[in-house]
Amino acid sequence: MDQDHADSSVKSTQPSPPVVPASPVQEIIAPPPKKKGKARSVFLTLLLIATVGGTLLYRSRLGKESTDDAQVEGRVVNVAARVAGQVVRVLVKDNQLVKEGQVLVELDDRELVARLAVARADFASTTAQLQSAQAQLQLTERNINATLKQAKGTLRQAASGTLSASATVKQAKADVIVSRSRLSLAKQELERAQKLISNGASSQAELDGRQATFDQAQANLEQAEARLLNATANTTGSQAAISVAQGRMAAAETGPQQVSAAEAAVALAKARLDQSAASLQLAELAASYTKITAPCAGMVSRRSVEHGQLVSPERALMSIVPPDDIWIVANLKEDQLREMRAGQRAEVLVDTYGRRTFAGHVDSIASATGSRFSLLPPDNASGNFVKVAQRIPVLIRLEQLPEVPLRPGMSAYVTVFTQ
Repeated sequence: MDQDHADSSVKSTQPSPPVVPASPVQEIIAPPPKKKGKARSVFLTLLLIATVGGTLLYRSRLGKESTDDAQVEGRVVNVAARVAGQVVRVLVKDNQLVKEGQVLVELDDRELVARLAVARADFASTTAQLQSAQAQLQLTERNINATLKQAKGTLRQAASGTLSASATVKQAKADVIVSRSRLSLAKQELERAQKLISNGASSQAELDGRQATFDQAQANLEQAEARLLNATANTTGSQAAISVAQGRMAAAETGPQQVSAAEAAVALAKARLDQSAASLQLAELAASYTKITAPCAGMVSRRSVEHGQLVSPERALMSIVPPDDIWIVANLKEDQLREMRAGQRAEVLVDTYGRRTFAGHVDSIASATGSRFSLLPPDNASGNFVKVAQRIPVLIRLEQLPEVPLRPGMSAYVTVFTQ
């Protein structure tokens, strides 16, 4: 085609033969000149212009894809109340710049503050109950140990007393037997002395001696019997002390059950304290939610809250648009994505700023066409099929935040350099 255009150009530039002026008679009788050659020249000229223009246009579009179906996008953060309540103060207005954490709206907090006070009192009460249960556990453990130790000592002492009393009884019984034997012997000696003195074979002094021996033996027997009775009583007391000590031992041996009961009381008090602490934390959070703050820095938009209004967590009060989180979405035709890849250079023209260009790059390409995410996706199986070139969103990130403000929704013209 280029060769034909060249030939045509050469032919059109060749000099025409000299024109011989016609005579008046020839002008009258000669037929009108044909316009075929002139029309051919015009056609070739137009064809040459179209060819050159098409070539230039093709070369200008070679290695890049453009679309005017693009717009500026940005993050829009909705601000809503975390708790229901009545608005007492509105501190911002539309199109106002706010900082992150700045108070936007204040709600009536009297009811939530009262609930917080109740939660704090309950937390203090459960804390005291836990401390009391822990002290009772320690006291039970100490008492059980002391009681067990005392019961063991008492049992050993009672057992030792029983052994000593048994030995004393045994000794007393032996003393009684000896005293009885001596008394019997002294009695026999006394009766013999009495017979001898009646016969005149013994003196009164010997009789008195025998009587004194008898009296002493009788006194010794009485003392031995008294000691036997006392030792027997001591044995009975020692056995009773053993019974008491054994009872204390049995009571002390139930100490583990008492400790387990005290530990269960401590565990219950801890559970109540944990529940009270959680309730207190929720009450503190609810009280803090009465001050609605900005979740991020940006410009306030679509403020719909007013003083005295009752608000709930389901309703947005306003929106905040961060100025530093801006990107471009270009909806390119599917046949324009053949050579497009993430990271390729892009230029953005925003209608608001005329021919001013913003440098960027392809961040990502959507995984489906825009129609697939519409409310009613097309159903090509219905039978009424009309083929339409689909568009796929391409996300363009700017290389740097521009000095001029870009608002979400602004129209843009995007060019992506694929080569």
